[in-house]
Amino acid sequence: MRSIQRRLSLGLISVLLIIGLVMAQISLWLFEVGLQRYLESGLRNDSELLLVAIVRGPGGLQLDEHRLSPGYQRPYSGHYFRIDFDGGHWRSRSLWDLELPQPDRTGLHANLKLEKSGQSLLLLHTEYRKFGQTISITVAQDYTPVQASFALVQRIGLALGLAALILILVLQRLTVRRALRPLDRAREQISQLQQGQRSQLDEEVPLELEPLVAQINHLLAHTEDSLKRSRNALGNLGHALKTPLAVLMSLTEGQKLEQHPHIRATLRDQLQQIQQRLERELNRARLSGDALPGARFDCDAELEGLFSTLRMIHGEHLELSNDVRPGLVLPWDREDILELLGNLMDNACKWADSRIRLSITQEPGGYCLLIDDDGPGIAENQREEVLGRGNRLDEQVTGHGLGLGIVKDIVESWGGRIQLLDSRLGGLQVRIDLPERSVHGAIT
Repeated sequence: MRSIQRRLSLGLISVLLIIGLVMAQISLWLFEVGLQRYLESGLRNDSELLLVAIVRGPGGLQLDEHRLSPGYQRPYSGHYFRIDFDGGHWRSRSLWDLELPQPDRTGLHANLKLEKSGQSLLLLHTEYRKFGQTISITVAQDYTPVQASFALVQRIGLALGLAALILILVLQRLTVRRALRPLDRAREQISQLQQGQRSQLDEEVPLELEPLVAQINHLLAHTEDSLKRSRNALGNLGHALKTPLAVLMSLTEGQKLEQHPHIRATLRDQLQQIQQRLERELNRARLSGDALPGARFDCDAELEGLFSTLRMIHGEHLELSNDVRPGLVLPWDREDILELLGNLMDNACKWADSRIRLSITQEPGGYCLLIDDDGPGIAENQREEVLGRGNRLDEQVTGHGLGLGIVKDIVESWGGRIQLLDSRLGGLQVRIDLPERSVHGAIT
């Protein structure tokens, strides 16, 4: 969700910056062109007044200085002219010893420099016909103060534009955040679904999200219903088979099979394995309960129930203890952790003399699970065989009774590692190292 907001914000910022810069540039250009056109009308008026000041005298054309503006008499006043005709030229005294730039074409010219004075000129060059002669009149004024004022206007405009852009961006962020708030709520609810804190999404959503939410809720309801039916069917099947298995087991003890000891031993062995598998599945169904799909394993809430079930199955004489910090939540599915711990704790209870200890610690980069018991343990040269690939609960080494096949599959699917070590309690220690895993997964 944050990436969507970031992309929208960056996209709008880019569009606003591009449009703002283009509009600012066009506006400044139009303002400068309009200002120059306004000043051009004043220069043209000065040029026509100079044309009127040219009169015919006894010796030819003369310039009536009484008609000239006082600005043309003061040196470097910022107002200048030059008049060229066939018999010579006139210059304003304001030029003093400087020469006015002479453009090669008529019209308005900007940003011409008056040498040695540092003034930037706005110059108008025009040609007239008077008294049968062509008269070229060039008038100019100092454009530097106008440019300074224009630069000030640019800075003020830039500051105002920047302030407006910031205001627009703040309003845009608030608008986008408000518009995406339903998606934020949906993301939070999906995270709660993933952690098993809810079973459905709220249906009060904008019209655009209604089909998506409805489809997700339908899928969740279907999945939960399928899980319940499967669990109930498994329990019913297990209970239905217990009685026929008991009958078959009693028949193997009958006199009819005494003459066939090999058949009797094979039948007893296979029936015992079937019975053990059924008991394991029934225990697993009892341990799983009615948790929501995707629920995480809350150690505070789950371990007490797990220990109670194990005491009910194996007897109250066992001392079950745990070393788990309060509030620890393992970022894996509750069903899988119960499958893993239920298997290991069940085996520890079968072979322990009196004590079983569970320890779960969070370490840098992952989690460590330790299950210790004070039973006979396993010889070091047989541990690799017990953990060998392909071994299952009902296919382990005779006499050890360790069903680590499913546990090993779960651990390896999470990228973890399982080891069999010597326990400080005197028996076997099962150590499982699991890598770090994000609780929220891909929806963050």
